[in-house]
Amino acid sequence: MNNMVNKAQGFGLSLLTKIAGSEVLDQLKLRKFVEKSLYQSSKAGFKTLSQTQKILKSGQKIQKQRLPHQSKSLFDLNLTEEQQMTCNAMQQFAQEVLYPLAHNADQHELFPHELSQYSTDLGLNFYALPEALGGVASEQNIVSNILIAQHLAQGDFSLTAGLLSTFSVINAITRWGSEQIQAEYLGAFAENPELKATFAVQEKTAAFNPEQLKTKAVAHQGHYLILGEKTLVLLGESADLYLVSADLDGRAEVFVVQRDSTITAKKSPAMGLKATETVTLKFENTPAQRLGDKDFDYAAFVDLGNLMWCAMAVGTCETVKKYCVQYANDRIAFGEPISHRQSVAFMIADMAIEIDAMQMLIMNAASLAESGQAFHREAYLARLLCAEKSMKIGTDGVQILGGHGFTKEHPVERWYRDLRATAILHSGLHA
Repeated sequence: MNNMVNKAQGFGLSLLTKIAGSEVLDQLKLRKFVEKSLYQSSKAGFKTLSQTQKILKSGQKIQKQRLPHQSKSLFDLNLTEEQQMTCNAMQQFAQEVLYPLAHNADQHELFPHELSQYSTDLGLNFYALPEALGGVASEQNIVSNILIAQHLAQGDFSLTAGLLSTFSVINAITRWGSEQIQAEYLGAFAENPELKATFAVQEKTAAFNPEQLKTKAVAHQGHYLILGEKTLVLLGESADLYLVSADLDGRAEVFVVQRDSTITAKKSPAMGLKATETVTLKFENTPAQRLGDKDFDYAAFVDLGNLMWCAMAVGTCETVKKYCVQYANDRIAFGEPISHRQSVAFMIADMAIEIDAMQMLIMNAASLAESGQAFHREAYLARLLCAEKSMKIGTDGVQILGGHGFTKEHPVERWYRDLRATAILHSGLHA
């Protein structure tokens, strides 16, 4: 463990050194945001290292990394200074990087290679890693993670999903991973920013229920074997690590699986999420490790994933609304802008109302989860509302543009296709 912390600190310092010469951060005006976050992380990390060395000298056993629940009073709608900086940075990144890449990524069904480098320069995954391993997280930051997803999605829904896949896996391992899993994998993510991970949860079943899984796990010589098939796996063909849900003795569990020859991938393009290069994975007695131990809560695992999709839906809906406002003001019909028509104006007003309602339900659920309270009911209500209203907003966006909404000349048809994933996918990301 001491060696792992030392390596993490060394990587954190090398990252700070690299950032000093990064042109990307200057171009996006994000230097202040990233340097402040990583400086605080490095400072806290040295403190943790000193404490760890004392523990090792005394011969005590180091406990696994569990982030404490937030102690502040939650569902406070005022953002902290750090959260506001994060929102501003992610929104700028969305506008200046994701939005320009989105059309071609969707058209060619390819996740842009340059996004991986941008993610490394931003140090995005370090916002999920605990401070003890060179990361930024000192306590559970579910609300902040939701805000990251929401503001990135203002650039593009699909690219955000792909960008946050590894980030989400780190979140899940930090929150639920056993001592063995955390020691093995969190250090690896800290040392190697190019390590890619994703979730394999969805199955080819009508009205898929994440509690009733066809994929099976069986105990075998101290570990587990996975047998079954998962579909709509984001960036599944390029991932090094998977979090796979499977039935174990009649109950749903999650397993950590390293990519090997027992896993076959087949491209499975969908109506939306084309930039995430979705694939179907087939597991044939694939070796696996159980993610959590006694404190693992599968229902909360699924709920936190669903909240991330809801947050991305809100961000994309916000972009749909802004685009429709501009189009309605610019589009002249019968001598006046179509925004002067009550039917159009009311449709856009309804978008604004529904976006605020979705955001309130999501933040309520996230704040309860962050403070360690029960949040399943609130997460369920948020998903129901977001699944319905995000699809309606996508449909109305196409409707407001009329014939233009049906063409790829305007991005609303892409948003319409992507937003429908909110009602289809369960988990697959993690706050």
